[in-house]
Amino acid sequence: MSTDTTDDPIRIAFVCVQNAGRSQMATAFAERERDRRGLADRVEILTGGTRPADGVHEEVIAVMDDIGIDLADRTPREITPDELRSCDTVATMGCSTLELGGVDAAVDVRDWALADPNGRDLEGVREIRDGIEDRVAALFDEFSDASGRSH
Repeated sequence: MSTDTTDDPIRIAFVCVQNAGRSQMATAFAERERDRRGLADRVEILTGGTRPADGVHEEVIAVMDDIGIDLADRTPREITPDELRSCDTVATMGCSTLELGGVDAAVDVRDWALADPNGRDLEGVREIRDGIEDRVAALFDEFSDASGRSH
């Protein structure tokens, strides 16, 4: 069994401009993955946008509902520079216009370069959803691999 040198949770943020599609799906998958892996006390999940929309895109709500995840009550929110700086990992969703406001080199920033689901047909949004699900699972695999090493 590995022993951690700190009790601080891993902080992950999923960020896009509007926080109304991709980052909401990524957050929901991360919450599910965290619970499945029993990491509720080890992983903190944040989400937000730089210019949040009024609501989650309807097509995103629909395709997540298809797999039993309800996003209907979620509200896009603004993420602050301080929140971003406090994270270990920030995943952006392919928003080339996203300004992360002074995140320093200590934060692992990853651009997932995902297509915007807004206005796409449901099949296109499902493809984006499935890609996000795979990326979130792979990210949690990295955390599991890192915490499982006993060097």
